[in-house]
Amino acid sequence: MKYIASCSFGKDSLAMVLRILGEKLPLDEVIFYDTGMEFDSIYNNRDRMKKILLENGILFTQLTSKNHFLFDMFVRPVQYRNPENKPYPIHYGYEWCGGCTRWGTSGKLAAIRKHYREMYDEEEITEYVGIAADEPGRIGNNARGGVIKNYPLVDWGMTEKACLDYCCTHGWNWDEDGIELYNILDRVSCWCCSNKNLKELKNIYMYLPKYWQRLRGLQSRIDSPMKGVGKSVFQLEERFKRELNKEGGEK
Repeated sequence: MKYIASCSFGKDSLAMVLRILGEKLPLDEVIFYDTGMEFDSIYNNRDRMKKILLENGILFTQLTSKNHFLFDMFVRPVQYRNPENKPYPIHYGYEWCGGCTRWGTSGKLAAIRKHYREMYDEEEITEYVGIAADEPGRIGNNARGGVIKNYPLVDWGMTEKACLDYCCTHGWNWDEDGIELYNILDRVSCWCCSNKNLKELKNIYMYLPKYWQRLRGLQSRIDSPMKGVGKSVFQLEERFKRELNKEGGEK
């Protein structure tokens, strides 16, 4: 039996790994799937954890997709579901990732399954999954393909808030040029994830201009708006400017 933790280095999965280490539970490997589109603070926490794992003799593995994220976003040939209604049978790039088209998540799951097949063949695996106790709707099938899913945060009764508090208490943060990401974002997922709500996007516009400029660059190459009709990155920027001007006037 191999014990493997899947860690995105967000608050929940990081709290899970920290507590597993603290309680000396069995752990053979920590897996991180890198989209290439993570916040800098995610990579900083990854690098810090790699040193801890090395000191404890635990394998760290970084997985990636077969193709770069931007290739899949802009270049990859994609078959239309109903090509008879289109002038051409294919288009290029999946475009925004999120909502009903979570192709990034599909790539992550495929990469993990491939890693298990290549590394462990027929050996049984217990996979620690960092889903918090107040997210029961995200708990999936408990066993698939010889992999047993284990949800220690649920067993420990650790909510999302408890996970963040646990990380902070143990000296971890998600600092981006003096801004703590969990103060302005609900989830520290990829900076270009279209699942981000308008509050989060407005905060990125206000406090993280480096990432907002990157979003503008992506939108300039994608016809479909990031958040639906009338809500491209450029349209949202104008909206946020109006709202901020109004808020400034009211003060």
